[in-house]
Amino acid sequence: MAKQLQASLEQVGPTTSRAKVRSHTVLVDRPVDRGGADEGPVGGEYQLIALGGCFTSHLLAAIRAREFEVSAVKVEATGTLDGTPERFTEFTLSVSATCDDLELLRKAVLIAERACQVVNTLKLAAKVMVTVQQAQAV
Repeated sequence: MAKQLQASLEQVGPTTSRAKVRSHTVLVDRPVDRGGADEGPVGGEYQLIALGGCFTSHLLAAIRAREFEVSAVKVEATGTLDGTPERFTEFTLSVSATCDDLELLRKAVLIAERACQVVNTLKLAAKVMVTVQQAQAV
């Protein structure tokens, strides 16, 4: 059965809007060098947060459900902008974590990649790459 997610936005300044999702509120704005007040990320940056957040949520759930010995998970979401009109042409998720068995981490990453709604949606429009590496010992 299909379900919907909703965000409501309203203008709160000359270049700033407030977005509400469930009980959460965030600001959206343009950087100063593009005429904004830099009160919050731009929409494209929120798209990277959505991609990284969805993927990381699924990754942590996969690790927890399988009781994998993986900790200190970090995910870096990067988007490449190009074209006229400008659009994202490629996304990269770089995953690092502390683990003794890199193959278990790779398995959890694959599970998360297959389950993440944002990854599945974006793959229809642009290349999405996921890389994995063990975190360096401190």
